[in-house]
Amino acid sequence: MNRFAVAHSASAGAREAADECARHLGAIAGQANLGFLYASDQFASHLAEILTRLRARSGVPHWVGSVGVGISAPGTEYHEQPALSVMAGAFPEGSFRVFHNVASGLDDFLTVHGDWIRTTGCRFGMVHGDPRNPMVPELVTRLAAALNDGFLVGGLTSSRGDYAQVADHVTSGGISGVLFSPEVSVATHLTQSCLPFGETHEVTECERNIVVSLDHRPALDVFAEEIGEILSRDLEQAARYIGAALPVAGSDRGDYLVRNVVGFDPGNRLLAVGEVLSPGQLIRFCRRDPVGARADLKRMLLELRERAGPAPRGGVYFSCLGRGQHLFGADSAELKSLQEVFGDLPLVGFFCNGEISCDRLYGYTGVLSVFK
Repeated sequence: MNRFAVAHSASAGAREAADECARHLGAIAGQANLGFLYASDQFASHLAEILTRLRARSGVPHWVGSVGVGISAPGTEYHEQPALSVMAGAFPEGSFRVFHNVASGLDDFLTVHGDWIRTTGCRFGMVHGDPRNPMVPELVTRLAAALNDGFLVGGLTSSRGDYAQVADHVTSGGISGVLFSPEVSVATHLTQSCLPFGETHEVTECERNIVVSLDHRPALDVFAEEIGEILSRDLEQAARYIGAALPVAGSDRGDYLVRNVVGFDPGNRLLAVGEVLSPGQLIRFCRRDPVGARADLKRMLLELRERAGPAPRGGVYFSCLGRGQHLFGADSAELKSLQEVFGDLPLVGFFCNGEISCDRLYGYTGVLSVFK
């Protein structure tokens, strides 16, 4: 099978949506052995039924995926409505492993999959994580290391109800997904929504996520100087689109992690961010920038197309909840940008509570992976 099959439905009923997608997968589904399933969170409580119907009607035995506040299909975003987006592909026998909930450690995971990882030389996985589990960032790092210092892509489930994931059955609470051997060729890339500005500062004193001083000066004083007098008059408003950019050590692309500015203490001139920090760590501030985000998205897509070759078979896109309609505008503008570069590439995905790339958790990013 040269290309994957994709289907999506906005039917209001879970059964109807699953049956419609199974029909649209058509004859190609009979050749496929792995499916990707993304359902809007309105379908979270029906996910087991959706999975059962898709498996029975399509013949695809293995499935991975998640629910999301928003989900993606080729050139289409579904927000604030029941919807289903699925893709099926044929992979070489023995070239992938679906794994279930990893919530607190890797011992059980390695008992089941360790020999396969070592034998195949697996270095890539596509994963979904539960944002309610505080161990997920550490588990992402440890799982990537267990894959021969490999590379993960994925996202944290977003939901206004059940935080459900799919890994051959419905699960939640930790990390689940699928591992691929090197026999499966994948290209992946990341784009940022927030652009750094101002100077790079050193965290000279902090207590967990509370920054006491930057460059030996009160942290809030430095923050106020960077954002300017007008924004400093309403710090709560400023925090809605100003974040903290934490440079990734060793990155040859000037990569950075974006974390929210989550609080202020004007009396003590303290600043709180959404990440545990340590003295000596570097930090910049960044702003959500729709114009810059569009330019960076286009750059990423063109670079990935060059690496992926002329005819990738299918793709999965993990984008932040703060992107999509909130950053790029209505009418599925973000997904149409992908379609403009990759054409009719079969593609699914969802809008995440955090995005995973390599061995770390990002925010306000888009992570696109294509199967070559």
